[in-house]
Amino acid sequence: MGVWLYTIISVLVVSIASFAGVLTLAIREQRLKKMLLYLVSLSAGALFGDAFIHLLPEAVESFGFNVKVSLLVLSGIGVFFVLEKILHWHHHYHKHKHKHEHKGKKFHAFAIMNLFGDFVHNFIDGIIIGASYLASIPLGIATTMAVVLHEIPQEIGDFGVLLHGGFSKYEALVFNFLTALAAFLGALLALMLGSLLENINMFLLPFAAGGFIYIAGSDLIPELHKEVKVSRSVLQLLSFILGIGLMLLLLLFE
Repeated sequence: MGVWLYTIISVLVVSIASFAGVLTLAIREQRLKKMLLYLVSLSAGALFGDAFIHLLPEAVESFGFNVKVSLLVLSGIGVFFVLEKILHWHHHYHKHKHKHEHKGKKFHAFAIMNLFGDFVHNFIDGIIIGASYLASIPLGIATTMAVVLHEIPQEIGDFGVLLHGGFSKYEALVFNFLTALAAFLGALLALMLGSLLENINMFLLPFAAGGFIYIAGSDLIPELHKEVKVSRSVLQLLSFILGIGLMLLLLLFE
């Protein structure tokens, strides 16, 4: 029962992170952009750290390091690549072609696609969190921290996309939160599979590690390279190392 309780609390915390968009209302745009760069750096370090310090070692300790584990990591990278490609295709097509009608109000279709993409992303986050708690509570806490650190800058960006797509500030916050609740569905699915299928973590943990490696390496690191000023780049590196350090620190509680 403890695993279920920890999982529910964790996905609730992740869902609350969807309200990070309110920061855009209180902080000037220029300052917010600077803050986001360091949050993205911290997030990248935490995701890499969770993948290489927690998820993969747990999988290897439980099931050994073999080709199957490697292929599952690569499958995680591949699946996230394909999902992102599909969402980008739809986003590009609908952005230029259509608008979505809702209660007499026009929302740009790229904003609707953003919500759909966020729903899928949060659903997978929930599966990863649930799978981590099935392995151990400390691993679940580490993964939840990595997900939350990633969610904050992402949700701020999503909030801006929704505003640009025709949503009011209130609507953007509400819809962002509703898509965040998909994490509950993913977590419940992982926990139910864990109770029905033996050794399900043999598949889920390396797959999750691959997903985190893809997100950090493909989505976050390229964003950091857009900043070329030396002083800010150094601060980004320090934030990146801090993210890894947080994952290392959590080893003390295992």
